Amino acid sequence: MRFRVLDAETAEGRSAWLALWSRLPGREVMAHPEYALLFRRPCDRAVAVAGEDAGGTILFPLLLRPIAAEPWASPGEARWDATTPYGHGGPFAWGSGPRDEPAFWSAYLGWCRGERVVSTFARLSLFPEQLAAIPGPVEERALNVVRALWSDPDAVWRDYGHVARTNVRAAQRAGLEVEADPGSARLGAFLDVYAHTMRRRGATDWYRFPRSFFERLVERLAGHYVLFHTLKGRDVVSSEIVLCSDDTMHVLLSGTLASAFPLRPNDLLRHRAVLWGIANGKKAYVLGGGYAPGDGVYRHKLSLAPRGTVPFRVAVLEHDARACEELARERARYAAARAEPWVPREGFFPSYRG
Repeated sequence: MRFRVLDAETAEGRSAWLALWSRLPGREVMAHPEYALLFRRPCDRAVAVAGEDAGGTILFPLLLRPIAAEPWASPGEARWDATTPYGHGGPFAWGSGPRDEPAFWSAYLGWCRGERVVSTFARLSLFPEQLAAIPGPVEERALNVVRALWSDPDAVWRDYGHVARTNVRAAQRAGLEVEADPGSARLGAFLDVYAHTMRRRGATDWYRFPRSFFERLVERLAGHYVLFHTLKGRDVVSSEIVLCSDDTMHVLLSGTLASAFPLRPNDLLRHRAVLWGIANGKKAYVLGGGYAPGDGVYRHKLSLAPRGTVPFRVAVLEHDARACEELARERARYAAARAEPWVPREGFFPSYRG
């Protein structure tokens, strides 16, 4: 098997990554190099680990994070860990015959040893047929909701739960309209509604993306996203960015004005997004999950696809157990020296980041 590591920061690496991505069935947008670069911090590397043989191809987009960037790291720290970009990732795999997946993973583990990558955390695609087999523990973390987009819109409507249909009708009676915005003409309105939502929810800094994040998204992923806005008169009251692969739509980020909740703007927005997806040949609309198991956000999504629950799975690969234990001890010592005792969060991987 031909094994390569393609760096999105170099012209050669990005070109080779795009060439492989263009052959990926469905051209999953979350495997695109520009998607990975959206989530790369200045200290990180965005790479795709690729394997090719006569049976097919494996494409594994990753962010490499230097342990040295952590405040608790010891001087001279030279180790890294790997994670997939936010969302649902690889290792994506395709081809016409059996792939030598053991050879790919052997090469990957050898590369990790050479680069001092101590662990890999992968958020996996909700569609198992897209993936190579994982040579290590895979855990179910939550349930996500996927709305199947059948060719008959009436059949999809009848498949909604009663609450979703009731709320869509209520939003229509309230005079709400939904606008599809594939050119991001109302990006500013989205940003205002999103910022309002993050303040209302007390979101962590991670979710408070700067304007430059969204400007890069609409510039570098043109043709692979659409914004949907619910309008009350001329005002945007809810808004959502949806990423578009050839066959699949993915909710990325969304927001709603609290004052608009009684009007049920999100049910209408997502119903119109469903109709847009059907009209544009999409087969599935990945709505995601909630902030907590069974919360109101999750129930809202489930009402649009009562039979659409899919387990969200993650791969947790520890390449150097001794190093991971040592890093956890280093973090604990750092915290204790500042009278801020720290212990790893139960179930968090890798433990030293928990």
